[in-house]
Amino acid sequence: MKILSPRNKFLLTLIIAAVTVSFITIYFTNRFVSELKQEERQKIDLWANAVKYISNEMGSCEDFSLIFEIVQNNRTVPVILTDENGKVIGFRNIELPDIQDTVYVSNLLNKMRAEHDPITIELPDGSKNYVYYFDSITLKKLNYYPYIQLIIIAFFIGIAFYSYGQARKSEQNLIWLGMAKETAHQLGTPTSSLMACSSLLSEKYPNDEVVTELEKDVKRIETITDRFSKIGSSPSLDSIDVTNLIIESLNYQSKRCPRTIAFNFSPGNPIYAKANHILLGWVLENILKNAVDAMQGKGVISVETTVEKNNVIIDIQDQGKGIEKRKQKEIFRAGYTTKERGWGLGLSLAKRIVEQYHSGKIFVFRSELGVGSTFRIILKKA
Repeated sequence: MKILSPRNKFLLTLIIAAVTVSFITIYFTNRFVSELKQEERQKIDLWANAVKYISNEMGSCEDFSLIFEIVQNNRTVPVILTDENGKVIGFRNIELPDIQDTVYVSNLLNKMRAEHDPITIELPDGSKNYVYYFDSITLKKLNYYPYIQLIIIAFFIGIAFYSYGQARKSEQNLIWLGMAKETAHQLGTPTSSLMACSSLLSEKYPNDEVVTELEKDVKRIETITDRFSKIGSSPSLDSIDVTNLIIESLNYQSKRCPRTIAFNFSPGNPIYAKANHILLGWVLENILKNAVDAMQGKGVISVETTVEKNNVIIDIQDQGKGIEKRKQKEIFRAGYTTKERGWGLGLSLAKRIVEQYHSGKIFVFRSELGVGSTFRIILKKA
């Protein structure tokens, strides 16, 4: 059985409380509205009877004054009194610009009839009058009140979830930073020792190929250490030649790939972007490595650079298995991986480096299952 963390318990309690309050509010508001509707109906019935009483001209003057006061005291409910033919005899608490406009009056009466059945007044001569009415403004406001309250509650729940998400993201960022700094720190000492040993070996065996490759690998470890040390800090962005960096990345990757994988890049004039050489190299390495893995050891990886207005665009195309449309954003999420081995951090780091540190963009430009994918990186032109 999974045990909820205190923060998750708080969120669950908040949601339950919000839902409970919402249901209670809706229940009692609907009950109150129903009672108020009945009261307004009784008020209109009384109003209709008062009108009928006045029309019959019955009772003493004192009674007549009392009934007239009942008619005049309706200050909230919009009512219209008509004859059998729909002609307006009188109205109260409603605006009628022109009672002679039969089309307007007919439409208004139809709206009133849709809301409430009209009250019939039987007159002594056998004719009938009809009382049409709308709900009062207060009653209409009460009808909308629960839904407004639900929107407000949903808004605050949304804020709570957003705050929770930001807190979790901040917590994850701190973990990332801590791991990166600790990794750089732990690699620092053995890297220094390896550099010293490599230097001694190169002096003793200057033409040995093994020693030469060892020097390259030691420099590689130094570069990786430098990359991790820069995570969490504000890296310096310089004007770097993107063409030259791509060539470096392709050369490094080509020596560590099967010969059945070919790299296609036609370098032209230097293209300068505002970037950090070490971190952008890390991004290119991750995407190229993913492209190699996607092709399962066979195919062509093509790299193309273009300049559009103030942007430098790098497209990296592979001939791999492609990515489903619904997964094209998910692949940049930390922890997402289709490999049996791996933590799913490469593309997540690449996205973080490009978008947060370089204010650029990285995304799947196009992909087709069984054909391949193209990743696009957009950087600011230097």
